[in-house]
Amino acid sequence: MSMEVEDVIALPPALEQARAQAIEKNWPYAGGVTPPVAWQLVQDGHALLVDVRSGEERKFVGHVPDSLHVAWATGTALTRNPRFVRELEAKVAKDGGKEAVVLLLCRSGKRSALAAEAAAKAGFTQVFNVLQGFEGEIDARQHRGGSDGWRFHGLPWVQD
Repeated sequence: MSMEVEDVIALPPALEQARAQAIEKNWPYAGGVTPPVAWQLVQDGHALLVDVRSGEERKFVGHVPDSLHVAWATGTALTRNPRFVRELEAKVAKDGGKEAVVLLLCRSGKRSALAAEAAAKAGFTQVFNVLQGFEGEIDARQHRGGSDGWRFHGLPWVQD
């Protein structure tokens, strides 16, 4: 069965821009979006937000309300989760599976980029990295959250 042009669901402009940038930068996944863009996409129902930080990070640092959780690495040593792709598949199965638009969030955007790459290699076609992450980059004073990141932008989060 061939797919007609009208059967293809267009991505929101922000994701189309992210995809174009990913192609330009030769990223191995669909692209990256800033925290404010990610939040808007989630609020508009265009994407699922999956936090890939450890359970400990979510508990003690905070997390986005109603975000899904699949740890990329676990424990204080951040040991790579060998079941990451399978667990991600299970979390998004009812929302389109490997075709779902998935936004991955970590502390600074680095682990989530690795997780996005692994997901893309496993067949996820619309997996995006949330650039800057939840806490942002370390600044000159060795602090996070002073210039970027989810919390810096004043986006919703809670702490246990």
